Amino acid sequence: MGEALELARRLVRIDTRGGGERRAADVVADVLDGAGFDVRVDEPAEGRANVVARHGPAGPRVPVTFTGHLDTVPADPSGWSFDPLCGEVRDGRLLGRGSSDMKAGVACQIEAAVAAVRDGLPAPQLVFTFGEETGCDGASVLDPAALAATDLLIVAEPTGNRTVLGHKGTLWLQATARGVSAHGSRPELGRNALAALAAAAVRVHGHTGWPVSPTHGPATVNVGTFHSGVQPNLVPDRAEMRLDVRTVPGFGADEAVAAISALCGEDVALERIVDLPGVATDPAAPGMPEVLDLLAPGSSGAAPEYATYFTDASVLAGLLGGPDVVIYGPGDPEQAHVTDETCSVARIGEASEALYRLLAARSAPSSGTAG
Repeated sequence: MGEALELARRLVRIDTRGGGERRAADVVADVLDGAGFDVRVDEPAEGRANVVARHGPAGPRVPVTFTGHLDTVPADPSGWSFDPLCGEVRDGRLLGRGSSDMKAGVACQIEAAVAAVRDGLPAPQLVFTFGEETGCDGASVLDPAALAATDLLIVAEPTGNRTVLGHKGTLWLQATARGVSAHGSRPELGRNALAALAAAAVRVHGHTGWPVSPTHGPATVNVGTFHSGVQPNLVPDRAEMRLDVRTVPGFGADEAVAAISALCGEDVALERIVDLPGVATDPAAPGMPEVLDLLAPGSSGAAPEYATYFTDASVLAGLLGGPDVVIYGPGDPEQAHVTDETCSVARIGEASEALYRLLAARSAPSSGTAG
């Protein structure tokens, strides 16, 4: 073991900020092909690519699937104290955009899978995607025929090597108000869409009655963008805003749309832009305590954690036959999307070893089956 850090450095140096994942996909595919995996790279749009890899005889089901995304969020170098694509190691930290979210996690999964093949253990199915950060775009266009159903899905999002058993759902809405244009000096002759939608935005922003789940925590609604108007002397006849809604068990997308529509009023139209279900794995599911303790010793006895962010598991769980999901990766959750993003080198090594332990244990006849 020990190759994950160097692979993570290579991946960080590839610019996948909002696109360009094909270059990273080719690096990943080359490593896996060299280890004897059957690798498929699909490029449904120029420069955007998914990777699916399996080892050994093809079959309808595999025990474990590893997944991660190859894209990162943007990073403006002018605000960073180092090059976002440097991939350098300083003071025990890997530096660069995607180091925590989540190229180090991808590298750990690959190292563990390659080591399993080398040691004669059953290898996981590996699925690496593009465009996760913008709504699981890559996962949404995966060919189901290229995937085997699985019992357990490990997602390499940054958790600081803690086990996280799911996350909230995500609903992105576009809210549109329409008015009547008029000269800015005669606003009484028009109907100002900007003012109407701004009032709706204030009502949504100020609402405090969102439901709280005992497992996933509170549902949240954020007014993320607002666009309206052309110039000051024209009454705007259209206004748009986009909302980020995080849903929880008992308060799904339909309930959220109904509540937000009531706050906005009948003159504001709502359109779903992204609609991703939440994920919730039962910590007491068959074999799950063993899985949790293999990844993070002692974690089966702790209260289960559920994340606020979304992952490709929202899409992949349906494509893979409804596996149990564990989110586990070496990245620091507080480093995701921040300026001067870094990742602990020590945790990269720990994650690779833990993932290998999981594969080794699940190859034993006495291993439990989570599913």
